[in-house]
Amino acid sequence: MVQRANTPLPGTEEPVCSICIANYNGVGVIEDCLNSVFAQDCDFPFEVIVHDDASSDGSADIVRDHYPNVTLIASNENVGFCVSNNRMAAAARGKYILLLNNDAALFPDALRTLCAYAEAHPAAGILGLPQYNAATGSLIDIGSLSDLFLNPVPNLDAERRDVAMVSGACLWIPIALWEELGGFPEWFHTLAEDAYLCFCARLKGYSVRALGSSGFRHWVGKSLGGGIVTAQNRLTTSRKRRALSERNKNFVIVLTYPIPLFQFVFPLHLTLLFFEGLLLSLLKWDARLLQSIYLACFYALWQERHRLAKSRREIQGSRRIQLGAWLSVFCFWPRKLTMLLRHGLPEIR
Repeated sequence: MVQRANTPLPGTEEPVCSICIANYNGVGVIEDCLNSVFAQDCDFPFEVIVHDDASSDGSADIVRDHYPNVTLIASNENVGFCVSNNRMAAAARGKYILLLNNDAALFPDALRTLCAYAEAHPAAGILGLPQYNAATGSLIDIGSLSDLFLNPVPNLDAERRDVAMVSGACLWIPIALWEELGGFPEWFHTLAEDAYLCFCARLKGYSVRALGSSGFRHWVGKSLGGGIVTAQNRLTTSRKRRALSERNKNFVIVLTYPIPLFQFVFPLHLTLLFFEGLLLSLLKWDARLLQSIYLACFYALWQERHRLAKSRREIQGSRRIQLGAWLSVFCFWPRKLTMLLRHGLPEIR
């Protein structure tokens, strides 16, 4: 069910930007997110689209009752982050779309900063902003580099523009590029879809850039639980989040890594992943970790092998970037090893 807003904001012209907010049980965060959008200091019209993914906490009613200028797409069933964003993009009327998490809040000049850069650099592809921890105010990243196994490595250099990926919590992309890339793969459901989009854009020769000014606040881990560092300096995550993350990262590697990088990295990654799951299960004395996260990842790769092979041929056939340029945003030290040395074994709930 789609409930249309009366007019784009501000003004009555066609929107320059469509802000797309995927919401699921966001009763504690959606108002902060929307208030930050409507407080934007910009002189161009934009529209706001919220896709509610069958929330059970009344957050859809908050949007419906208190934000009449929002276009609300209310789903009768939970379809996941990828389908939610694809539906909003299909309804968008702007030249650009901004994908925004319901647990993220924009700085007042965020839209103006993104639009000014995009208009001044017509060839720019995907853009992102500095990401700050909403709980502590500390800088999380200005986009991310990547290790060879697709683990994001936070970029903290405000002067560096080209990165491997920007967070899907606040991702700006021209609607024409979104359509060229085909949006998010709906079979991903949730997680690593931002890496997929950024890596596909780079394969086609488009830039992925993180701007060093403005920014957004993000309640990291609110939606799926975990993925955060606790006050005790321990990395904590949920079983569901870890399983989806490992599965989808493998999907992205299969689909986007050019040969010969793929031929080297993928078998090495699978080997390391198996031993990681085995050791983690032994050290925590919990065989379910190996089964529900790591072996489930291998099973998913086998189950999706035909779709992955077909999609890889299509994606690699459009490659326009040289291997050296592709590798320029990679770090060769494994990110998981850094996190292990810094925080110890992760807590998986």
